[in-house]
Amino acid sequence: MTDIVDQQTRSRMMAGIGGKNTKPELALRRELHARGFRFRLHSKKVHGRPDLVLPKHRAVVFVHGCFWHRHEGCRYTSTPSTRPEFWRAKFEANVARDSVVRTTLLKGGWRVATVWECALRKPEQVETSALLLADWLVSSSAELEIGSTVDEAQGE
Repeated sequence: MTDIVDQQTRSRMMAGIGGKNTKPELALRRELHARGFRFRLHSKKVHGRPDLVLPKHRAVVFVHGCFWHRHEGCRYTSTPSTRPEFWRAKFEANVARDSVVRTTLLKGGWRVATVWECALRKPEQVETSALLLADWLVSSSAELEIGSTVDEAQGE
């Protein structure tokens, strides 16, 4: 299958996709801040530059896009039909890097939460995710993953 736009246009479009201050991230930040949590953003001092760093709780939060970080079983995790080998390699590298970052942070004494973009699509989902995250932050659990439904939230 061929692309509907030329290569230069596609390249410009893809380059315009930001990795920081995304809508899901901003929504979650607003909810956490309203609940009294204070955090650092994209700290270069913490491995992997997490979206949120909460030093008081020795915790970091990653807000992952389902497409780019390959949220398993999510309906937003699609693969473009053009250049599938390129995309497969790119996605595998993203997932591998995420795994290394997570492991390094845990070994370094940080607690790690991953909130998937699909869990932040509607205002009520953002609120639920923020509540789950707030509960986790005051707990002693090392990890948390929040997906598109409350049932998918798993604390370990």
